[in-house]
Amino acid sequence: MVVVIAAYLAVVLRPESFSYNPIISPDDFVTQVNNRFFPLLPGTTFIYEGVSEDGPERNEMSVTNQTKTIMGVTCTVVWDRVWLNGSLIEETYDWYAQDKNGSVWYFGEDSREIEDGVVVSTEGSWEAGVDGAKPGIVMMGEPVVGEVYRQEYYKGEAEDMAEVIALNASISVPHGTYADCLQTKDWTPLEPGNAEYKYYASGVGLVREVVAEGGTGYMELVDIISA
Repeated sequence: MVVVIAAYLAVVLRPESFSYNPIISPDDFVTQVNNRFFPLLPGTTFIYEGVSEDGPERNEMSVTNQTKTIMGVTCTVVWDRVWLNGSLIEETYDWYAQDKNGSVWYFGEDSREIEDGVVVSTEGSWEAGVDGAKPGIVMMGEPVVGEVYRQEYYKGEAEDMAEVIALNASISVPHGTYADCLQTKDWTPLEPGNAEYKYYASGVGLVREVVAEGGTGYMELVDIISA
């Protein structure tokens, strides 16, 4: 438990410090990701649709039965695909694990940019423990308004951060209407002037994201498919 708390403090109290160094102990992690705002039940696919500045987009996020061991921690593998104007443009395998305090950690991603069915770039890929990359928290076990935290850290490549904005937001999307949603503001120091708001419903997960600064666009939950 002491190790979990130390890791948490490293993420939350010094989110922009270059001395960021969360302590990871495999014994402090559990086998399931069941955080109420970020549940990952294998066999579940979340389908999102929206519009970016480049056109209509579709995102399918599938929780697989696969796992990957990173820094000794067993992570759940999530298969994430994005279509723009009907064409597949990105395919990513994300790795998540939950600690005993209920916080969901992000241990990296295998990301592939696609053009005309061909992988043209793997930029943005990283794995915690490799080349100085470190895991971050994608969802707190007990979010508190005002918390600022790192979601990932691979210097110069992956430095996403978030702040808890509200715990009582109400959101209507094609899949339904949700009250008491968690709202975060997400950004990265690598892209100054850009930010987005994300809304998470209890027992469901991400239901909406919308560009808040630096452009326009949104993505909304339209369906959840269970195996």
